[in-house]
This record gives sequence, C-alpha cells and structure tokens, in this order.
Amino acid sequence: MKDRNGKSLGVTEIIKKIINRLTTICLEFWLMILRFVGFIPLHFVRKFFYLISGINMPWSSTIHIGACFFNPSNITIGHDTIIGDHCFMDGRAPLKIGSHVGIASQVLIYNDEHNINSDDYGNSFGPVEIGDYVFIGPRAIILPGVKIGQGAVVAAGAIVTKDIPDFEIWGGVPAKKISDRQIKNPDYRLGRAMLFQ
Repeated sequence: MKDRNGKSLGVTEIIKKIINRLTTICLEFWLMILRFVGFIPLHFVRKFFYLISGINMPWSSTIHIGACFFNPSNITIGHDTIIGDHCFMDGRAPLKIGSHVGIASQVLIYNDEHNINSDDYGNSFGPVEIGDYVFIGPRAIILPGVKIGQGAVVAAGAIVTKDIPDFEIWGGVPAKKISDRQIKNPDYRLGRAMLFQ
C-alpha cells in the first residue's frame, strides 16, 4: 500500500493512518454538529456544547451565533470576552484569547496553513495568542504564529501576518502600524452580550 505521494507504507504506518482517518472523521462529524448548534439563538445552550467540545472558556464570556471551529479542544478564552457572530476559530494549534477581548463579526483566526514550498504541500502550524483588552474589527484575518499584544487594536478588514506590540493600532493588507492606542491601563468591562445572538 502507498500513501498519496506514492511512498510505500509498512503495516504499522497503515494502522496509524487508519486510526488517524477514523479520528479525523469523528472530529469532522462533531464539527458539523457544532455548526448546527452555533445557530441556536440561546447563549447558554451553545456554551454548553462548546464546553463539552473542549473549549476552555468561563461563563462570563460569549461566542455569538454562527461560529465555526477546527479542533475546539485547543481553544482557550479568558473572562468577559465577546466573540462576534460568524467568527472562525482554528484550534489545530493552540489558540489563546485573553480577557476583556472584543472580537467583531466575521473575524477569521487561523493557526494552520499549507506550506506552499513543501514537497508534499504539508501543514505549517503556528499558535495564535491574543492579549487582554484587544479589539479586533469586523472581517479581520489573523494568520498562524501571530501574537497580538495587550490592548492592541486590529482595524476592520486587516490581515495580520506578524506580531502586534501592546497598545498599537494596526490596519491594512498586510496589516501595518497606524498609530498608538491612547489608553495604557485599561480596566473596563465589555458588558452583556446581545440576547438571541
């Protein structure tokens, strides 16, 4: 038996591939269930399913309607964080989102991408870390291996390809520094999430 690249496989490798394939199919099925659950207009129901899926998040944080995931068990969310509707959160490598973070609608956070320069078009993983008091505007895209510092702001539609220092405002494609955030010691709370969202 050979793999997709024509390399011959031994019995042990074949067994590992079969187990890996079955595990992947089970995860894909559960992700489909979570996609349906993501449209239930009650926060506590969605949160229950997210928690049993392995997302590490407190009851004080909210993920709005329509969220999608890859491998939710690698996702950690801090206190008083609100994640907007139709966001995508990739957990194929660790994704850590801090406390008091506001993530607007349709934000995409990736921590895995294909290595276009590898012979087998393999994966290239990079954890993503988002600090406390960060705001990420609508339709921004965060790419693998990025760290967004405390209090930073990502403008709407930005594509973040590298680390953002604390309290800086970045925007554009690819994202670059626009200015500094004036507040340096944030101590606010985001308030309650919208009901039925």
